Parts: sequence; structure tokens; C-alpha cells
Amino acid sequence: MIDLRYVKKLIEMIDESSVDSIEISSDKGVTIRIAKNPVERGAIQIAAPVAMPAALPSTLLDSRVTPAAGMPAASAEMIAADAGDQSATKLLEVKSPMVGTFYGAPEPGAKPYVSVGDRVQKGKTLCIIEAMKIMNEIESEFTGVVKEILAQDAQPVEYGQALFRIDPNG
Repeated sequence: MIDLRYVKKLIEMIDESSVDSIEISSDKGVTIRIAKNPVERGAIQIAAPVAMPAALPSTLLDSRVTPAAGMPAASAEMIAADAGDQSATKLLEVKSPMVGTFYGAPEPGAKPYVSVGDRVQKGKTLCIIEAMKIMNEIESEFTGVVKEILAQDAQPVEYGQALFRIDPNG
């Protein structure tokens, strides 16, 4: 028998936290799954990549200049281009939008989604990050050539960790 007070307390705790879902299994075969956003069984949830701002060199920062309300701050790539730094090719990074386990292929032994040197289009699946037993497809934010794959297959990744470097001019 399940104690409903226990379940209500779990729901309250999940609702008040940043945790999206939880699953608890007992040794008696009882499983309780609580999720803020229910997911269909067997469905693959696709997470949109999150662009993380790059760190700016201190010489490019000016505390007197701030973006207007509602306007995005300029990225390091945009500032470097405006400063006339055209000599070096800027590699764009695709970063992990979540904590989880990195997989470069749809299943073990399968051909990886991308390899170094592959040309990718914006929206192409680059990898999967498994988080809480949900497989999240990570798509490219950029069009270009994959220059580096920075994560290891079946290894944990952190939020904001660079996974791929893509040359937009390649």
C-alpha cells in the first residue's frame, strides 16, 4: 500500500524545486514517477541547444556600454569581427544544455551522428545526452564543418560544457 501523504509531500518538494521529475522504486516492485512535464512512454524528448556567451577579453570590455533593454549582448565573435580581427578563424562551440551522459551514436555499435570533418547544417542532430533516462537529441546551432568533438562517448557532461567546435567558414 502506498502512503498518500508521502506521495503528496514528494509532489510538493518537486513542485518547489528545480528538479523536473523523479522516479522511486521499492524492493517490492512499486514504482512512483512524478514529473512536472509528463512525457509519453517511449518518446524521445528533444532539447534545443542553449547558446552560452563566450568570455570576453578584458581589453574588449567597457563597463560604460550596456545593451538596450530587450537587446542581446554582443558575443566575443561579433566584437572580434568588429575590432578588425579577421586573421584567425573563430570556431563556434556547441555546448551541453544539461547535465547527463554523452552518446555520439543513436545506439551502441551504430555509426556516429557526426565525425570530425563532417559538414553539418543548422538543426542536424549531433549527439544524444541521456538525462534521467530520457534521451535528448542535441542539434547543431550552426552550419559549418565539425573541427573537434570534445566529449567522450558514454561519459558524463556538465551543463555548459563544450561538446563540439564547428568552423562556420569550413
